Amino acid sequence: MTPDNEILPDQQLLHELSEALDSEDQAQAARLLAEQHPSDVAELLESIPSSQRGEVWELLEPDQRDSVFTYTEDAVRTERLRQMAPDEVAAATEGLEVDDVADILQDLPESMVEEVLASMDEQNRRRLEQVLSYDEDTAGGLMNVDVLTVRADVSVEVVARYLRRKGEVPEHTDSLMVVDRDNVYLGRLALSAVIINDPATAVAEVMNTEAEGIPVETPQRDVAKLFEHRDFVSAAVVDDHGVLLGRITVDDVLDVIRDEGEHQLMGMAGLSEEEDMFAPVLSTTRRRALWLGVNLATAFLAAWVIGLFEATIQEVVALAVLMPIVASMGGIAGSQTLTVVIRGMALGQLGSGNTRYLFTKEVAVGVLNGLVWAVVVGLAAGWWFGNPGLAIIIAVAMVVNLVVAALFGAAVPLLLKRFDIDPALAGGVVLTTVTDVVGFMTFLGLGTLFLLA
Repeated sequence: MTPDNEILPDQQLLHELSEALDSEDQAQAARLLAEQHPSDVAELLESIPSSQRGEVWELLEPDQRDSVFTYTEDAVRTERLRQMAPDEVAAATEGLEVDDVADILQDLPESMVEEVLASMDEQNRRRLEQVLSYDEDTAGGLMNVDVLTVRADVSVEVVARYLRRKGEVPEHTDSLMVVDRDNVYLGRLALSAVIINDPATAVAEVMNTEAEGIPVETPQRDVAKLFEHRDFVSAAVVDDHGVLLGRITVDDVLDVIRDEGEHQLMGMAGLSEEEDMFAPVLSTTRRRALWLGVNLATAFLAAWVIGLFEATIQEVVALAVLMPIVASMGGIAGSQTLTVVIRGMALGQLGSGNTRYLFTKEVAVGVLNGLVWAVVVGLAAGWWFGNPGLAIIIAVAMVVNLVVAALFGAAVPLLLKRFDIDPALAGGVVLTTVTDVVGFMTFLGLGTLFLLA
């Protein structure tokens, strides 16, 4: 038995919880869960089979459930929410921040969202509807409408009295938003300014007017960049007329950054960042089947190209032995360029002003790497099969495929983005098809022309 206040390592805690569940010792399982921070409980839910999650959920204290919701991954959270009645969802989200509740509701079907909203009191419903009216991937979808505002013409002493009377401030509040009579955003007043300045000083004299508000339709990726570059803890969100709508805090931006990183990582395998490791077999199979089908279609295309040169391969068996080398090298080179370009797009570092330079640079890298490895592979193939002609053919094919790989590695994500297709999900499949087809076509085509002539 572990001491009450001891923080268990993740694996040990998971092991003890699994043992308690397997032995049907609900009292022990409940004690373990009660001692943990809500974020740790959320991680436990994500780390156990879906069949056990309902049991764990029922063992949680009611007030603990509310907080666990905000930390749980979308896929696991949605699974649980769909099993709850609308009034239960409303009750479970009652004590949460508006932006957190909006994130939760956006995972549910629209019909259920309407029922949940109808179960809430009028004030909470209005605040939620304001956030839900914006796309979840924009500043409006990230913002919290709970904002402390002050006027520029009052004194610091008045602000201090206001804060004392209020008794508490929202989490991650490093400053107050300064607005005029029409709620137009004017700047920010740091809490430190309230403490260190003379009480008679006017807010207008000490507020920060350079901290501009973030337009409500700003993509969340750009919001994250602003927080990163300017070290914001919080920032105002404004409409087209400069009216203050809410604020975004650093904890929401950290979620965006994490989600973007997971999206890039999982996308390379054709998976969503919301992939649930312990989801039921059938649901996981359905999600992965689409990209397996797409990959199968592209594999058939590559196989068809090889089939065009069946006679050549039968005559010169060495071609069959060596052709995977050309395709593999092209695939790796293309993936390197593809990853660099997708990262540049995600960071906002790639635009019309530098795209031409990027293409030129990547093609030059492809040419140089192609020449270097063409010599290596050509010498190895010539020594292996004792055929100088074959060595020259694979060397030329290597250069061609690495150049094409670099060119398409840069072009594919830009083209997919233009057609509103996620490059992280589809880029690898498209690029692999191109490098396979070009590699096989070049190598086997040259072999047909010069070895069987």
